[in-house]
Amino acid sequence: MSDAFTTRVLSVATGSTERIADLTHDCEAFLREAAAGRDGLLNIFVPHATAGIAVIETGAGSDDDLLAALRTLLPADDRWQHRHGSPGHGRDHVLPALVPPHATLPVVGGRLELGTWQSVCLVDTNRDNPDRQVRLSFLG
Repeated sequence: MSDAFTTRVLSVATGSTERIADLTHDCEAFLREAAAGRDGLLNIFVPHATAGIAVIETGAGSDDDLLAALRTLLPADDRWQHRHGSPGHGRDHVLPALVPPHATLPVVGGRLELGTWQSVCLVDTNRDNPDRQVRLSFLG
C-alpha cells in the first residue's frame, strides 16, 4: 500500500453505560505518523450498527447534553421493533441514522483542522457492547 493511504484500527472500551469517548488525541497521534506534515483527509469510521461519530465540543457539558437529547429522541423503552438485548436496545440501531458512523475531516500540514472547541467523538448508547473498533484512515 502506498503512503498516500494509511489506516489503523483503534480499540475503544466504552463499558456498560452510554458514553461519548473523545478520540481527538488518538486521531492527532495517528496523523503525526501517517500524515507526516502532508495535507489530506482523515476518515473516522466505526463499523458497528449501534454507534456513531460526532464532531462536538466536550468537557463543557455538550457531551452530556448530546446523550440527554438522544435519550429524549430515542427512549430506551419497548416501542422498538428490534427487540434483542437490553430493554430498549432497538433504539441503539436507530442511532447511526442521527449520529452517522463516520466523519471525514481536513488535514493541513499533517494536523487535524478542527475548530477551537471541536473534538472527534465516538457516541455509544449500546450498553450490551462494551468494546468498539474505530478505523482511522488518512488519504494524503
